[in-house]
Amino acid sequence: MKRKNYYIMSDGKLRRRENTIYFENEDRKRPIPINTIHAIYALGSLTVTSKAISYLASEGVCIHFFNYYGYYVGSFYPRESLISGDMIVRQVEHYLDEEKRLELAKLFVEGSILNMLKVLSYYGQEDAKRKVEDSLQSLTLANSVNEVMGCEANARNAYYSAFDKILKNFKFDKRSRNPPENEINAMISFGNSLLYSTVLSEIYHTQLNPSISYLHEPLERRFSLALDIAEIFKPLIVDRTIFGLVNKNMMGEKDFNREMKGVLLSESGKKKFISAYEEKLRTTIKHRQLRRNVSYQRLIRLECYKLAKHLLGVEKYKPFVMWW
Repeated sequence: MKRKNYYIMSDGKLRRRENTIYFENEDRKRPIPINTIHAIYALGSLTVTSKAISYLASEGVCIHFFNYYGYYVGSFYPRESLISGDMIVRQVEHYLDEEKRLELAKLFVEGSILNMLKVLSYYGQEDAKRKVEDSLQSLTLANSVNEVMGCEANARNAYYSAFDKILKNFKFDKRSRNPPENEINAMISFGNSLLYSTVLSEIYHTQLNPSISYLHEPLERRFSLALDIAEIFKPLIVDRTIFGLVNKNMMGEKDFNREMKGVLLSESGKKKFISAYEEKLRTTIKHRQLRRNVSYQRLIRLECYKLAKHLLGVEKYKPFVMWW
């Protein structure tokens, strides 16, 4: 049976009784079919009992927590069942070796930029495309991870400059965070948080350690490898989700709240975004190498496998780039 992501939008508690997990709140009590769940996304205030945690861990189910504003705050990440000492050693080696780390950092940004170019080509944004291509050229000359991050930032700024021409409704203007200044920024922030969590769930089902990264600096209290891999998929999954929602007139004023001198998704907005995001994750394409249909979410897992092969010296890593 194919497992699905499970979203909890309201406040409540996860409790285990015998071999069943229940979500309980003031209004209702409903069972959660754990054997059909890939990961849980908690967007309400969620209390989880120790028995429920134990059962979820045994089933390999991650829980991703978001605060009231829709920002990712942390995850329950079960003990890895696929943990490999050899893989951890190889990951650390590639981080400590400046040349090997730089190579991977460049590849993550190269994949991100090439996917931005695919999006811009699809929407006929030639001016922005040329500017993004300039950043791709600069990337080849970068001699440090900081310079690579600078190339990525320049590319993304050029890429974002085309958004107001792509979007039929709402004004983007520029990227803003903490808080987002408008509706598009609110959707970008929320979408990026969802994607980070999705990538983390996929990493869990591989031998990779999520705390050892190459583009983003590993820090305490975050799984930074998920940030690295998410860069590649933002244009494909998050940005195209936003374009679809906005250009099909699916988002209105009631789907946003103005708080903290900024704009955030309302409950109805979050539900609409999650529905479109899940539809995007389920979208399938004919994989060129595998010669079978795979979902966008499966592409993320395959990206993890490719990185693992690179680290183990089996096959050089090449970032995923859209071909359609």
